[in-house]
Amino acid sequence: MILEVSALASFLRKEDIKIIEELSKYLQLFSDLSQSDVFIDCLLPGGEEAIVVAEAHPMTGKSLYREPVVGKIAYKENEPGVFFCFKTGRPVIGSRGVSQENVNMQQNVMPIVNEFGKIIGVLIMEQDITEKIQQEKNVELLMETTEQLSETLYHIAMSEVAIPDLMHEGLLLFDCDYQIMFANDRAKEMFEANGHLLVGKKVDSLPFGSMIKEGLNIQKGMFFHEFELGEHFLQLKAVSIQRNNRTVGGVLLLRDLSELKEKEKQLMIKSAVIREIHHRVKNNLQTISSLLRLQMRRIDSQEVEKVFREIINRITSISIIHEVLSLEGTDMIECKEVIELVSNAIISSMKQSEQKITIQVEGCSLYLPSQKASSLALVINELVQNAINHAFINLDEGVIRIELKKQNQIVSLAVTDDGVGVDVEKVQQKGRLGLQICQTLISEDLGGILEFENNHPGTKVTVTFPLPKEGLVT
Repeated sequence: MILEVSALASFLRKEDIKIIEELSKYLQLFSDLSQSDVFIDCLLPGGEEAIVVAEAHPMTGKSLYREPVVGKIAYKENEPGVFFCFKTGRPVIGSRGVSQENVNMQQNVMPIVNEFGKIIGVLIMEQDITEKIQQEKNVELLMETTEQLSETLYHIAMSEVAIPDLMHEGLLLFDCDYQIMFANDRAKEMFEANGHLLVGKKVDSLPFGSMIKEGLNIQKGMFFHEFELGEHFLQLKAVSIQRNNRTVGGVLLLRDLSELKEKEKQLMIKSAVIREIHHRVKNNLQTISSLLRLQMRRIDSQEVEKVFREIINRITSISIIHEVLSLEGTDMIECKEVIELVSNAIISSMKQSEQKITIQVEGCSLYLPSQKASSLALVINELVQNAINHAFINLDEGVIRIELKKQNQIVSLAVTDDGVGVDVEKVQQKGRLGLQICQTLISEDLGGILEFENNHPGTKVTVTFPLPKEGLVT
């Protein structure tokens, strides 16, 4: 929007008006790019007032203005940067002013000159800084309030008010010479029981005192430290009190962390015990597997040997879960790693010596609680065993591909082989123990479903289940 030419002609030459008109064509572009309100102001005769001759408001951001301001007067007291630019011909960046609608703003002002180098107007970009000014006022108020608060706390503590003695933390106050002027009852309990008198003594006489002065100087008025005092573990916070940029004293807060540290120690002990239990369970399961293998070698029947091998693989899958728990020390298990370990163990145990069967595990990481991870490991065990038993008959090599996916808190686990394929209806018939185990674990423990499909060549089995609330996929 631009002021009418007839109005401009009263204080600008025709040639200058053309320059203003040509520049005004780009104001909307300038406004959208800078997300600012953009104006052209021209100085009125007398040099004390300016008039807005063109304007544009951002379509990509918020404007300072509710109404058009073309034709309105700008005053020196409200927009000093604009008149400084008129007077000197130099750009003004970051000048503050007040808008036509009394909003605090920041202006960037550029002179507009004609062919003779004369200033005929200025280009102005304005942004709202009301929030910034409020923040500056808050900071200034906070600085004043902090100094007042420090003095108030000091006077409260030094008076007969009982508030400091109700605090759980120990409170010490010292003066500019680091002499302790006040100690609440909690501080006396902490120190005088260990033979350290407080009031009237120097801070240096305390076990941690030599660090405080140096710490407050180095860290500009604040110091933090943890240390042991007898049977107690204490946390120290020290703050200097300032008045007119001069240190007049300081505050020490002492918190007894002994109970917290003892709980942390107990948790560490319990964690170590739990990890040891998982380690022993893993060893016991491996012992059982070894005994079953010894028994298996005495059997002549291939069918019975196959059953033994499947049982050993199931035990191995559970053993792997306990091994991970013994190493990680957490109840959440990364299942992609477990799937790789279980699958490779089954391949080593079941494939024929002349066969070359490889496992490929792909997709996202999957974290599950140990119980659900154990169920998933057993499901993988059954599906990989099933692929080895049925997919690669009379084949010298093959690939089993396991892929983990997640979409909107739904986990999909696909086990695909490139073998001979199977009759889906026959595989799903009743009486197959491995399939019954899978379906029970998937439906009851994981809350999911099991699906078979021909993959041409090979077979694809998909397990789909919701991610539990405590699970995480990355």
